[in-house]
Amino acid sequence: METLGAGAVDIAFERVGEGPPLVLVHGAGDDSRAWSPQLEGLASDFTVVAWDEPGQGRSSDVPAGFGLGDYADRLAALIEAVAGEPAIVGGISWGGTIALELHRRHPDLVRALIRADTYAGWRGSLPTAELRERVGAAARQLDAADSGVLELPPGLFAGDPPGEAARLVRAMAAAARPATLRQQLRAMADADLRDELPRIAVPTLLIWGALDARSPLRVADEFARAITGARLVVLRCCGHLSNLERPAEFTAAVREFCLALPSM
Repeated sequence: METLGAGAVDIAFERVGEGPPLVLVHGAGDDSRAWSPQLEGLASDFTVVAWDEPGQGRSSDVPAGFGLGDYADRLAALIEAVAGEPAIVGGISWGGTIALELHRRHPDLVRALIRADTYAGWRGSLPTAELRERVGAAARQLDAADSGVLELPPGLFAGDPPGEAARLVRAMAAAARPATLRQQLRAMADADLRDELPRIAVPTLLIWGALDARSPLRVADEFARAITGARLVVLRCCGHLSNLERPAEFTAAVREFCLALPSM
């Protein structure tokens, strides 16, 4: 792991391979290990960078009031320091929302976008009743985590996950920091970035699990209609953590998309 100081936080990150920069942003409660299959599978073609977001993994804690814009600004600092040029930015779930906010705040740093099983913020993608239920369930999980291990939310996988993926997700949940997740919950519940979608002018790949119960396929369809030229790849028999449940298909879709990008 390498470390970058960015304002009041230190960001730990993995960097492998050589080639055009591809920066990967994990979901809430995870860390850079969530991208293990892609770090291994894409290093032959790209410089793949996967961070431990501020407040998770080996990165430092975040100060009070740290919000979605702060995450995007720290991601921008990482791209500037490590890539030194506009990067292909991929995010899954909460990480996809950070990537969208990055595009809103720092469009000059984004060469292309990969958005997987994600949202335009919960307020921007979920019906009001579902939003209230999601926030309440997450708050109860975090209250329980104060005295024990964080319970995984339902719907991460469509079926029984591959054994290694299940072990990895449990390990990341055991290392998650409830204080960080509380701040992320507030940021995600309040975020509505729908107005940014039609402003995206860079090549965009959407990858979705066909059976994603947390960010249903209808969200992907909304994104595909709103983002000019977006390409949607749907992975069959796959849930919310599509990069871990169907790693070979996910990685192949990313490689094909990235290799077809026009030269800088």
